[in-house]
Amino acid sequence: MRRIGIFGGTFNPIHNGHLHIAIEVFGCGTLDEIWFMPACLPPHKNLAAQVSVVHRLAMVETAIEPYSEFVASDLEGRRGGRSYSVKTLQDLRRLHPTVEFTFIMGLDSFAEIGLWKSYAKLFDLCHILVAARPGFAGDLQAMLPVAVADRFCYDADALKLRGESGFTVQLLSQTAADISSTEIRKSIVAGEPVTGSIPAAVIDYIHQHQLYRPLMVG
Repeated sequence: MRRIGIFGGTFNPIHNGHLHIAIEVFGCGTLDEIWFMPACLPPHKNLAAQVSVVHRLAMVETAIEPYSEFVASDLEGRRGGRSYSVKTLQDLRRLHPTVEFTFIMGLDSFAEIGLWKSYAKLFDLCHILVAARPGFAGDLQAMLPVAVADRFCYDADALKLRGESGFTVQLLSQTAADISSTEIRKSIVAGEPVTGSIPAAVIDYIHQHQLYRPLMVG
């Protein structure tokens, strides 16, 4: 059975922090590939600068080109509308019934998962791998929403939460690089250099398509 990680987000733009998380996750040796999946319309935030999913997908493709284990997926872009994770996982399981999926998310997002649409179903569709984030801390079991908490128990041997459905929730303890897409956009608008925060090829793409204008990238 193939094991695929799903890494969703706005990727507005994709940056080295995203790549760091994916590299750390893949390095655990439990996945065959990681699919980066830019949201069409994120349901929990406004899409800053109104950069289309076409551009955000292209930036992802540019950023991950050196990594054969990473794939850019246009599933949410092709579906259009609000990008709900539960709908995405339902579609993925229908399209790829022999694949085991792991949903990759940050600890900050996991802390708010109880606000997501039909979030309880997500725990029955895939494994969840939670990446540590700078400035965020918490016990995964204590952070589980009340509606699903009694469905999980802690597996001390595997160091993960194991659900009644057979799927697990696990914390990736390595801390991701402290890089923010919001701060990158602000830097670009201010004409400040962003070298080191995002891949050089993505900087070139932003410059070529005049994204996040005014653009004066060092």
